[in-house]
Amino acid sequence: MYKVVIVEDDYMISMLNRSFTERDKRFQVLGEFSSAKKALPYVLSNAVDLIILDVYMPLMNGAEFLRELRMLGSKVDVIVVTAAHEIDMLNELLKMGITDYVIKPFTAQRFQQALDGFCQQRATLEGKDRICQSDVDKLLYTSPVRPVVPKGLQEKTLEKIRRELSQEEQTCELIAGKTGLSVVTARRYLNFLLEEACDVKSRIKYDTGGRPSVVYWLVEDVESRQAPAKE
Repeated sequence: MYKVVIVEDDYMISMLNRSFTERDKRFQVLGEFSSAKKALPYVLSNAVDLIILDVYMPLMNGAEFLRELRMLGSKVDVIVVTAAHEIDMLNELLKMGITDYVIKPFTAQRFQQALDGFCQQRATLEGKDRICQSDVDKLLYTSPVRPVVPKGLQEKTLEKIRRELSQEEQTCELIAGKTGLSVVTARRYLNFLLEEACDVKSRIKYDTGGRPSVVYWLVEDVESRQAPAKE
């Protein structure tokens, strides 16, 4: 469950932010602060995943608050919910790594979209030490971006390989035999699916009775199939 702090000086908006956030069972609101100055030490000393942040507040505005957090090394994610329409303010906050920018008055649907975007970002990056192009596209684009198929590869052949891999894990040699491709060409297709499209995962299999072999299997986009246990 993601831990959330709300920083908003308007009591009614703060209550609305809490209500919309807690409708989503993936989130828990730890606290609400009407002052950015009061929120700062709390955020720095507690495990917080996400801040719902207003911009226009007395003593310390949202941009000043976020700048201070970043200077002190905090990488906490931030969704800005504000009446600020200025381009300069938006640019400044984007450069400090905000996850989304929601302009008041807002709908429950738009607020939920911001929460979903945060969750997608976390899910895309969680547990990874390297990313591929489709991961980047998920983070940067609201609409899915289909990876460009390199020259020499055919979309129909890619789909055929996907279908084969959806049945069971297979080696490059098996895929070559089933598709009529050479082993070298089959490996090009598999490398594309592995590195660019992120449709496929691979592992080294040692229980072959001879040399270890690399096996591949298809990963579902929404609910990823668990990888076979390593030998």
